[in-house]
Amino acid sequence: MRHVLREAVAYSAASGIGLAVDLGLLWILVEHAGWHYLLAATASFIAGTAVVYLFSVSLIFRHRRVKDRRLEFGLFALIGVLGVLVNLAVLKTAVDVFGVHYLIGKLASIGFTFSLNFGLRRGLLFSAARPSNQQTRVASGNVE
Repeated sequence: MRHVLREAVAYSAASGIGLAVDLGLLWILVEHAGWHYLLAATASFIAGTAVVYLFSVSLIFRHRRVKDRRLEFGLFALIGVLGVLVNLAVLKTAVDVFGVHYLIGKLASIGFTFSLNFGLRRGLLFSAARPSNQQTRVASGNVE
């Protein structure tokens, strides 16, 4: 459990840095480079995701389940997209259903999104593979 807490804290820090890259690049691309905000948001999202991925594979998680790094990053990004969808759903519900200020809704969505992203990424990509029943029986001496 202590190991998971350490990973969660480190992942939080990496996510904060990734968010800063995402928001900063979005602002630069729209305000200074003249990009359309949707194109800029796509590019900045990818950049922020890449930052969190690099921290995740180099400093945060010890185990990697997927051997192909391109597939691993693709799954990492797909989980991020799912997180964005959850973020938007929570934000819209908070504002339109409960009538709270959008910044309060955003704060609520961060908890949902972080939990989803961390849980899925750790569980699917960065945890040790569980031994199969056959491996467990062999290790315990219960071979038929």
